[in-house]
Amino acid sequence: MSIRNYSSIDKFLAQVDLALKTITSEYPEHNRPSPAKNLSEPELTKSEKKQSASLMRVNHTGEVCAQALYQGQALTAKLDTVRQEMEHAAKEEIDHLAWCRERVVQLGQKPSIFNPIWYGMSFGIGAFAGLISDKLSLGFVAATEDQVCKHLVLHVEKLPSSDIKSRKIVEAMLSDEARHAEKALRAGGVNFPLPAKTLMTAISKTMTKISHLM
Repeated sequence: MSIRNYSSIDKFLAQVDLALKTITSEYPEHNRPSPAKNLSEPELTKSEKKQSASLMRVNHTGEVCAQALYQGQALTAKLDTVRQEMEHAAKEEIDHLAWCRERVVQLGQKPSIFNPIWYGMSFGIGAFAGLISDKLSLGFVAATEDQVCKHLVLHVEKLPSSDIKSRKIVEAMLSDEARHAEKALRAGGVNFPLPAKTLMTAISKTMTKISHLM
């Protein structure tokens, strides 16, 4: 059986399709059911519900960015092994994307209206990192996942204690993200210096504040 060689147009259309599915799909396809699937809806006050929804919306935006980052890196990766690693990680992150979106809706809110902007920015950063080198690209994954883990730890602390459903989702995500960071470094990713991580933290905080509101 012959292997099809995709043209540049095919690849572009595939990326557009993935972007639209990531940003607009109400029910993203995923492999694992939500960790909160079998839990009953907790009784939350109006303020608690708003707090949980805001935090889960931020987490959903983070997963939108993760999809874009991985797809951009996969598009420009030099080695097939690195490209496959990026694509595999993106598939795992789709679970997080679906869990967070579902939880945001359950809490009576909608995803951030700025997600298309965050997707485009993240895709460009990922593609640029991949163009420079695979080691830099993998290192960027590790540094990004490290930032995500720090955010998720804070979110566990900020979530209302009675919102067990959101907590279960965030805890499961935290475990996966830490594993992705370790795999990226083991695959040959460079360990980013402190100044680079500080800049990434500043950018992340800006995105978080905006997504927290709308």
